[in-house]
Amino acid sequence: MNIREKLEEIEKQTLSPKACLSSQTKGRDRSVSLHPLRTEFQRDRDRIIHSKSFRRLKHKTQVFLAPFGDHYRTRLTHTLEVSQIARTITKALRLNEDLTEAIALGHDLGHTPFGHAGEETLAKLLPDGFSHYEQSLRVVEKIEWEGKGLNLTYEVRDGIFKHSKGRGEILDDEKKNMPLTLEGRVARVSDIIAYVNHDIDDAIRAEVIKEKDIPSHLVKVLGDWHASRIDRMVEDVVNASLKADLEKIAMSEEIQKAITALRDFLYEKVYFNPRARPEIEKAQKIITDLYEYVLNNPEHYIKSYPQGDSLEKRAGDFIAGMTDRYALGLYEKIFFPSSLPSL
Repeated sequence: MNIREKLEEIEKQTLSPKACLSSQTKGRDRSVSLHPLRTEFQRDRDRIIHSKSFRRLKHKTQVFLAPFGDHYRTRLTHTLEVSQIARTITKALRLNEDLTEAIALGHDLGHTPFGHAGEETLAKLLPDGFSHYEQSLRVVEKIEWEGKGLNLTYEVRDGIFKHSKGRGEILDDEKKNMPLTLEGRVARVSDIIAYVNHDIDDAIRAEVIKEKDIPSHLVKVLGDWHASRIDRMVEDVVNASLKADLEKIAMSEEIQKAITALRDFLYEKVYFNPRARPEIEKAQKIITDLYEYVLNNPEHYIKSYPQGDSLEKRAGDFIAGMTDRYALGLYEKIFFPSSLPSL
């Protein structure tokens, strides 16, 4: 018995009967030899971490465009916070931590530069629309590894694709909208736990809101500071899921309503804050101008893969893959006058 087989045996002996075992994965689109040291979900996690798309997350906006300060979240630090929360919940429920971690680390690989402003702009520009969760799946299936894709397991791809809920239900009763595995559902819940808390933290740091602006009834239910709110939410998910005998990942009605209300508060006071409108419009112009330019000059920018996809779709891939600073640099190179000597 090699090390991987021993790890798979440990999973069988220690994890919940409701956990998704590495040895029982539905597999990959392209079959590969099993690794002597790592389980299949460990390999997926490692493939994501070593991908170019993952490295680019460090220079992609979370909420605030081009913030001046070292402590604002980026798309990478958001991803790490989601992973940490998801692992805590998964470990407490005796589910498969490697699977949850892989989903959490890969869930935002398709996000655009300039956060939601970039996503909304591309959604209007592309003939078939755009969403970051579909793009995240596209990245791991068709774009990474020079068009070959990362060849991840079915369970990880399913969790990545179904992680997003927008302003919809956190835990949707429609099974088709929820990840197949409990681990994927943990990642979905962990995403909103992470962002409603760290976006408040960043908004206060940016002086967009003050602590006292948070509705008092939400403070009473969830706590009055960052760590206590996360702790309250995580404990509630664990306790409610155990109470449901792990038939589903659950929350108490009180906490679910409070999180939804906190999310609505952020949309009103932070994401759609009128003070941010001028910067959002600048980001939209940059995305629009770059998209139209590369579409008209594809030979210099647009990859030949994924084969069979339209030029517009592949131009969208190029724009979505940019970091904020790359987009700004390319925009300056293309549209700003160069420093030529005066005549």
